[in-house]
Amino acid sequence: MKAVHFGAGNIGRGFVGLLLSQSGYDVCFVTRNQEKVDLLQQRKQYTVTMANEFSQSIIVNNVTALNVNQHEEVSEVLATADLVTTAVGAANLQAIAPSITKGIERRLIKNPRPLNIMACENIIGGSEKLKKYVFSHIRPELYEDAKRYIAFPNVVVDRIVPACTDSDPLAIRTEPFFEWVIDGSAILGEFPLITGVQYVESLDPFVERKLFTLNTGHCSAAYYGYVAGYQTIQQVMRDPLLREKIRLVLLETGNLLIKKYGFDRNEHKQYIQKIMQRFSNPYIVDKIERVGRCPIRKLSPDERLVRPAMEAHEHDLETSHLTKVMAAGLMFDYAHDAQATTIQTMIQEEGAGQTITKYTGIPRKHPLHEKILRCYQQFTRTVSYAAVSL
Repeated sequence: MKAVHFGAGNIGRGFVGLLLSQSGYDVCFVTRNQEKVDLLQQRKQYTVTMANEFSQSIIVNNVTALNVNQHEEVSEVLATADLVTTAVGAANLQAIAPSITKGIERRLIKNPRPLNIMACENIIGGSEKLKKYVFSHIRPELYEDAKRYIAFPNVVVDRIVPACTDSDPLAIRTEPFFEWVIDGSAILGEFPLITGVQYVESLDPFVERKLFTLNTGHCSAAYYGYVAGYQTIQQVMRDPLLREKIRLVLLETGNLLIKKYGFDRNEHKQYIQKIMQRFSNPYIVDKIERVGRCPIRKLSPDERLVRPAMEAHEHDLETSHLTKVMAAGLMFDYAHDAQATTIQTMIQEEGAGQTITKYTGIPRKHPLHEKILRCYQQFTRTVSYAAVSL
């Protein structure tokens, strides 16, 4: 079996590529990083180390790589693949769509057969978004065949893989926990056999449980921690005050999830506890700048903060802690993050109120807008986040 995976970053190597290799696939990574291409082609393997007390090392075999600019070779490997996956970051899906399209077209002309393409990204409906980009490039005469033979099942993926400081560019250190849930109703042909994967008929509850718990909690820790002057998520989680603030945020999103999907309240509290234990993993060093990066995306209307807050408000549920996190996100002024500097420039030029409306999509007259603005103003008046009351 052959799998093509776009992206040779942390999630690509430390999660998707690892599981595909363990499931018996020969994995070809497609990436723009020529150093990784050369090393993967040369070694045909890399090492993944578990971030726990045992530090087990796993050798990932049967791997190779191509540069995304090797158009002919990438097209050919896609034409013969049994499965295609991505982990390139949501903002880069549009960029890889032309390469995927060329491979699909070659496949449809040479030997049309079913192919499932899964975007393993931290966004809702990632595969559907990729499909729109791909189908915008499909030649008209192949459009109907593409609809017949090519499927884009949405997925939920969950594993914390922080930046690795190992001298080996291919080495990865990852937490032992992972979750990969696939919308089985969208699969074309037989279900791909992937170790540890769960197929479900309705993906929505799993999508929002993960997005509104893991992702909401992770960026909450990053933005609160950044304002407090911490360097890593693990430092944040050792601060009892900040840890409690994060828990309260997740109770708000939990109340929404329970109301929408009927999750058992005690089971969901246990899920929250598990997530927070993962953030606290002492064998991982997860830098705040990495977790908090791209604040424009994280503060956008359909993302991990604004979406649950707006829905909770509509259900007359509490949102005071979610709005504080959004205000903390506006304080993320990390100079090496282009989105962070864009937000700070707009705050300076047009004010925080206009900035909130532009990036969150929350109208000026909406009650949540005033809460966010008030919290932001309170942040700017305090030397330390700890001075902001619960």
